Amino acid sequence: MKQFNFLVLSSLSAPSADPSGVWKACQKNPGNCSPSHMNYLQDFRNQMLDALKGFSKSTQNGLFVNSCFAHCQTERQDTWFADDSPVINNKAIALAVGDWFFDRSSVKETDCPYPCDKSCHNLLFR
Repeated sequence: MKQFNFLVLSSLSAPSADPSGVWKACQKNPGNCSPSHMNYLQDFRNQMLDALKGFSKSTQNGLFVNSCFAHCQTERQDTWFADDSPVINNKAIALAVGDWFFDRSSVKETDCPYPCDKSCHNLLFR
């Protein structure tokens, strides 16, 4: 699960919800987000993390919530198993999911707020 991602941002800033295009540049490249955009997204992150508190209490549920901007980086094989795949607390996403899925360990990993995670493969759109 991504704290910020293109799919969520696209929903939050759809043309019908953003007729003046205030979010357009931010939506395509996180480097173009204004401080007010980032405050809005950080608030969204905090609300999402609060919503996950009940879910995360179950030992059957795993979490790997990183702060990468791109959602699809983890469904691509070139980043899922790569040496530089997204990590939280030195645990790569493929290893974390495997540990959770095969009951090797409990996985409850939550990243620091965006843009702290340097392991992200952010996709930029033109």
